[in-house]
Amino acid sequence: MRYLLVAAAAMAVAAPAFAQDAAPFTGARIGATLGYDKTHGRDGFTYGGSFGYDYAIAPKITIGAEASLEDSTTKFGDVHASRDLAISGRVGYVLTPQILGFAKVGYDTTRIDVAGSHTNLEGVRFGGGLEYAITPRYYISAEYRRTEYENNFGGRDAGIVGVGVRF
Repeated sequence: MRYLLVAAAAMAVAAPAFAQDAAPFTGARIGATLGYDKTHGRDGFTYGGSFGYDYAIAPKITIGAEASLEDSTTKFGDVHASRDLAISGRVGYVLTPQILGFAKVGYDTTRIDVAGSHTNLEGVRFGGGLEYAITPRYYISAEYRRTEYENNFGGRDAGIVGVGVRF
């Protein structure tokens, strides 16, 4: 977690050095997220943040990378699906001057607390959503995510909304 916070702080400090591309939905970004979380048939609430960078490779197409750190209230029995760290790549298509549709896929690791001890599960996260540019710098987003974990643990579904700023 320390490394993620240090990386986020470094990106925020270095952000003025990035030239804001003329294309929409490009550049460094940081945001807060919250939403619905479902694991093993149990519902919960997830909250956290993300940061990333997007680059226009064509007038309407962007590619980017994103890291997110979230926590969850989802519990099933003595099992608590807590800290969730993911690193994803994403591809976006500018639907209108203010709306970006995107798809993402990446690596996910989730801390599972069981009766006072914990383990980490790794998996693949994929999903997609929409980002709406309120202004050239500020945006809101909505997305669906699915994570498939190793060792036949099963999957996790989440509906996430967010708010953020581009640099």
